[in-house]
Amino acid sequence: MQSERHPQLYSFFGGYLNQDYELCGDTFEEVVEYFKRVNPRDHCLEMIQEIDAFIAEHPDDLDAAFERDYGQEIDHTCWGYTTATFLQALKHLLKD
Repeated sequence: MQSERHPQLYSFFGGYLNQDYELCGDTFEEVVEYFKRVNPRDHCLEMIQEIDAFIAEHPDDLDAAFERDYGQEIDHTCWGYTTATFLQALKHLLKD
């Protein structure tokens, strides 16, 4: 279950980048900035580790795994990202 394996990602996608993401910002970048403002830095660092773990767990099926695990919550393609570029962009924004 994703909520147990990757709790920060599960919480972020379900709570911030869901269909009501506009409540946190108008863009993906604004939503991440909002998340960073209202959560401890540790949550960002944990999410970066979870992203790395998710990528490592799915070297050959990243798109399918992301769709299966998070596709009900988020459609990253609407912002012009592939799964890989979306996860890398998220990591970059969380690091800053």
